[in-house]
Amino acid sequence: MTGRLTPAHWAMVAPVQALLGLVIFVPALYVLWLSLHKSSFGVAPSFVGLDNYAEVLASPYFWRALRNTVAVVLVVVHLEMLLALGAALLFAGGVPMRRVMIAIVLAPYAISEVSAVVMWRFMMDPQIGLVTQTLRMLGLPGLDWAVDPVHGLGLAGLLSIWLHLPFSFLILYAARLAIPGELYEAARIDGATPVQQLATITLPLLMPALLIAMLFRYIFAFRLFSEVWLITQGGPARQTEVLAVYLYLEAFRYNDFGVASATGWLMVLASIVLAIPYLRQLYKRMFANDVA
Repeated sequence: MTGRLTPAHWAMVAPVQALLGLVIFVPALYVLWLSLHKSSFGVAPSFVGLDNYAEVLASPYFWRALRNTVAVVLVVVHLEMLLALGAALLFAGGVPMRRVMIAIVLAPYAISEVSAVVMWRFMMDPQIGLVTQTLRMLGLPGLDWAVDPVHGLGLAGLLSIWLHLPFSFLILYAARLAIPGELYEAARIDGATPVQQLATITLPLLMPALLIAMLFRYIFAFRLFSEVWLITQGGPARQTEVLAVYLYLEAFRYNDFGVASATGWLMVLASIVLAIPYLRQLYKRMFANDVA
């Protein structure tokens, strides 16, 4: 067999490629076309070129939403990776009732985002919430997330970590289990301490999985919407808006589909900029030798 693709090979993958084109590329091209037009309910689109992009980039609300998004994403992704890595190493080292504990860790994935937000809002209620009452008993200030923008974004970030930690945990846990035990046995024979084994065996071999998990979480976290919208709706005074909330308001509150479409493409470009370092590291670690 040769590695050359034949017409039969292309025919077999053609249905999948056509499906991807219909559900991804065609809508993306339509949004790109719409971003170059002025469009609203009951009004025929009119070509305006790059005016929509200029309007978005001139909006202080957009830049505030971008700052909020980047800040939340950086904190959420890196804190989530630390927690997922710690949990993966702990479970791989052996914990009592492992199956039950894994089910507990994965439980948030079985809960819808709306249900999770309702539950967290009740627990964090500034007046009667369980967490608020506990903090008061300990003499600590509560989370006034309905008024303080930092508290609102912090609560949305905590909720996002809780909801998506199972995803990162599964990737890192599976990668840790794939590391041969003989490597650790040889390291112990050579007198390596657990810290040295972590630094010389575990982390280097987990790095591709860690980069993949971080890449996916950057993409998902950059589209953060439900947590912020259901908790604060961008308030107070649009202080807790993230890019997805800004886009939603432009499209469905102000009925400006052209500006909303331009915002969507700017979000794509911003997420690509954030993802480039991880893509480069993945290429160096996984594909550079094959190309050479």
